[in-house]
Amino acid sequence: MTAIPDPDACYRAVGSRDARFDGWFFTAVRTTGIYCRPSCPAITPRRHNVDFYPSAAAAQRAGFRACKRCRPDAAPGSPDWDVRGDLAGRALRLITDGVIDREGVAGLARRLGYSERQVSRTLLAEVGAGPIALARAQRAQTARMLLETSSLPITDVAFAAGFASVRQFNDTIQAVFASTPSALRSRAGAIAGDPARVELRLSYREPFDWSYLYANLRAHVVDGVDDVSDGAYARVLRTPGGATQFSVRPGDSGHLRCELTLTDLRDLTAVVARVRRLLDLDADPAAVDAILAADPASAPLVAERPGIRSLGTLDGFELAVQTIIGQQVSVRSACGLLGRIAAEHGEHTPLGTLLPTADVVAALDPAVLPVPRIRGRAIVALAATVAHGDLALDAGGDRARVRKQLLALPGIGPWTADYLAMRLGDPDVLLANDLAARRIADSYGIELSDSGGWRPWRSYLTHHLWARHPLMNRASTRG
Repeated sequence: MTAIPDPDACYRAVGSRDARFDGWFFTAVRTTGIYCRPSCPAITPRRHNVDFYPSAAAAQRAGFRACKRCRPDAAPGSPDWDVRGDLAGRALRLITDGVIDREGVAGLARRLGYSERQVSRTLLAEVGAGPIALARAQRAQTARMLLETSSLPITDVAFAAGFASVRQFNDTIQAVFASTPSALRSRAGAIAGDPARVELRLSYREPFDWSYLYANLRAHVVDGVDDVSDGAYARVLRTPGGATQFSVRPGDSGHLRCELTLTDLRDLTAVVARVRRLLDLDADPAAVDAILAADPASAPLVAERPGIRSLGTLDGFELAVQTIIGQQVSVRSACGLLGRIAAEHGEHTPLGTLLPTADVVAALDPAVLPVPRIRGRAIVALAATVAHGDLALDAGGDRARVRKQLLALPGIGPWTADYLAMRLGDPDVLLANDLAARRIADSYGIELSDSGGWRPWRSYLTHHLWARHPLMNRASTRG
C-alpha cells in the first residue's frame, strides 16, 4: 500500500471534496499558509498553489497552520499507517500511544529494535516528519480535543496532552492553530463537569456498523471486568498513571461518544489510541467494501452489512489468555473463567477490577488457574515470555516475528496465532479453518482459499462471515 496518492489524484479528490480521503493526506495552500482536509468546504485552491502531505505533522513541519473551518487535525487517522506492519507503521502506532511522551525517542527506538537515527530517517522518508514532530502534532490534537470538549483547567490540559511546560503548550497551539488556548475554548463552549472526568467525540469514516461491533463486544464480555449494556461498552484499563475507566456509545453522525475517568490525565492520549484500535475507528470502509464487493461470491455480504469493523483489543496479553482458555470451551465459558482469574488474581481498584498482569500470571502455579492443567501451563508459559520482554503483544510488534514466537509456545497453534494477529490489528488474516466461518462461507458458496482477490482486507471478510453467526445475531438484539 502507498502512503499517499499521486498529486493529480489528490487534487481531483480535493476538487470533489471527497471525505473518503480525509486522513489519507492533507492539502497545504502556499498562498494562505493553511493546511486542510481533502473535504474542506472552502473554495478549491489553484493547482499550482497547493502541496500534499502524508500527515498533519509533515504539513506543520513545513510551516502550515491547521484550517479553522475543516479542522484537519481532528480527521480520522490514516488507515494505511494504522494497518502497515513495517517500521514506519509500527513507529506511528507507538507514537500515537504516547511512547515518546513517556520514554522519549530512545524508548521508541528500543521498542522497535532499531537505532534512533534509523527510526528518524525512516519516518522522515515515509511520513515527512520525524518522531519529535509527530509527537508534537499528536499533543496539539489532544490539547485541542480537551480544550473543546472538557472543563479541565488549561494548565491541566497542557500536561494531560503531554506537554512538558505551559509555555511549550502555548507556543505549539499558536503555531499549529494560529490561536490561543483560551480562544479555542471560548469558541467551543466546553462542557462542565468533574475535572477527572472527560467526555470526547471519537471520529470515524462512514459507513459504520456499530451493531456488529456491539454484538462482538457483548459476546466477549469478561465477568466483573467489562460491562456491555444500554447500548454502551465500558471497562477499566491499566494505564501508566493508574486505572482508567471509559465507556463508549454511538454519538452524532461520524462520531462515537466516549466518557473517561482518569487517575492521571497524562494517560489520556494512550487510552484514546487504544479505544480507537479496539473499535477500528481509523479504517476506510469504502476501500475495504470495494475490494470485498468486487468478488461476486462475497458481494452479498457487503451489501447486507456495509461498514463492518475488525474488532481489535485493549490488551494483547489479556486477549491471548482469553483465546487459550477458549480453545476447547465456548466463548461464554472462556469469559466466565477469565472473570474468575480476574477476581482471584487481578487488581481491585476504586474504578473497577483489572485483569492480572503478565508478571503476576507468570508467578502462578498453573494448578491454581480454573482451567485444565495443560491450558494452565500454556498460559503461564505465555505470561513468562511476555513478562521477560521477549514477546511484544502491542501496537509496535513485528507481526511476522510475533506469529513465529507464538507458534513456538506450548498450546498455541496456527488458528490461535492468526486470530491474535487479526485482533492485534492485521487487516489481512483469513481464518479459513475457523469452523463457524467455513460453515457460513459454504452457505454463501464462498470458497475460502488463499486467493489474493480479497487482499489486503481478508480480516474483514472473516468478520462478515462471523456477523452471520447466530451468536452475533443474539448478542446484537440484547440489552
